[in-house]
Amino acid sequence: MTATRRASRASPARWIVYLVAVLVFAWLATQLFYFAQIAVWNYVNPRSTAYMRSDAWRLSRERPDLSMQHTWVPYEQISRNLKRAIIASEDANFVTNNGYETDAILQAWERNKSKGKIVRGGSTITQQLARNLFLSREKSYIRKGQELIVTWMLETLMDKERIFEIYLNSVEWGNGVYGAEAAARYYYKTSASALSAAQSARLAVMLPQPRYFDEHRGSRYLSQRSRVIGRRMGAAELPE
Repeated sequence: MTATRRASRASPARWIVYLVAVLVFAWLATQLFYFAQIAVWNYVNPRSTAYMRSDAWRLSRERPDLSMQHTWVPYEQISRNLKRAIIASEDANFVTNNGYETDAILQAWERNKSKGKIVRGGSTITQQLARNLFLSREKSYIRKGQELIVTWMLETLMDKERIFEIYLNSVEWGNGVYGAEAAARYYYKTSASALSAAQSARLAVMLPQPRYFDEHRGSRYLSQRSRVIGRRMGAAELPE
């Protein structure tokens, strides 16, 4: 076999190795970027999130009559009622877990397997924040894997209060409505600090489907579930 023929046969293998090396380097660089960004956000408030940016683009095309609503407020200026309601509704063990709820993830896995598609994620508050900050709304196991990595970074670099503060200021609450202050103004014409227990319970229940409940505010489920969360709020433990 001539040297030329051996080189031509080896060429595809070298290209494959090169491509794999490039992909691995790109993946590691992305993780380093996420890690560094989260470290900075311990001291600097995020100006926007991946979800906000994608929504701004979508609204500019589909609903130019709407504008993004988002106002950052410090943790202390958000009603304890809202904090308790969200923990009671979204992640009862938020203060004590490490960002993951293994049982919830396994239950979601079984549900998704039975449905033949991803319909549930079993996400904690930290996991929700991870995808809001960096990821897309696409439901896939690859995205879920990245979400778990970012969740670990958040739990490693931040304390629970800071995680919750960023979550409260960045979570979606309607079509272009982001954060507790914007939600309080949009739905109740008040500030995030003045939200009542009943108002907070309704806002918490809206979180899994904020755009839907924005358009269906008279939903029977929303009213019934809000009463349930209202009864659970007293037992919710807040990060301090």
